[in-house]
Amino acid sequence: MRRLSQLVGGLLLYGASMAMLTRAGLGLDPWDVLHEGLTELTGLTFGTITAITAVAVLLLWIPLRQRPGIGTVLNVVLIAVTVDLVRAVLPEQHDLAWQIVLLVAGIVLNGLASASYVGVRLGPGPRDGLMTGLSARTGRSVRLVRTGIEVTVLAAGWLLGGTVGVGTVLYALAIGPLIQAFLPLVAWRTEVSSPGGG
Repeated sequence: MRRLSQLVGGLLLYGASMAMLTRAGLGLDPWDVLHEGLTELTGLTFGTITAITAVAVLLLWIPLRQRPGIGTVLNVVLIAVTVDLVRAVLPEQHDLAWQIVLLVAGIVLNGLASASYVGVRLGPGPRDGLMTGLSARTGRSVRLVRTGIEVTVLAAGWLLGGTVGVGTVLYALAIGPLIQAFLPLVAWRTEVSSPGGG
């Protein structure tokens, strides 16, 4: 139950952080640039597009022989619902000071949320599974595969009208170190009982 609670909490925080970044209006991470572009194109909500994209990515798992876990399924549902709920109550910001606050807080919260749900090891998110699956099947490094995927979705999202800006660059530079810093604090470790049971 503790692992499941951490998983759910991490995914809810992730959805909230995505909403904060979209309302800051200073640039999004590559996948959310794509989500925003598709939202503009289709008129669907940001959360709905996030869920549809996640399901499309999961279909790509089939030839890669990736297996979802409960974390994979909850990732699709909880993030999509949460991002729409938070966007509904959090207005778009136009004052630069508040935009910067939302941007920085959103990136830090995103790092914590990512570490929280990755740390419980209950199944990768759709995009993470695509990355590791492609890496395994092609023999290319995870870094190279991830870079290729993110450049592709960023370009597609930008062409569709998604927001690229200083936040996009800051996210790219900060998210890795943030997850690395938070992960030791939230990673699930199997506890080994002493033989005496004490």
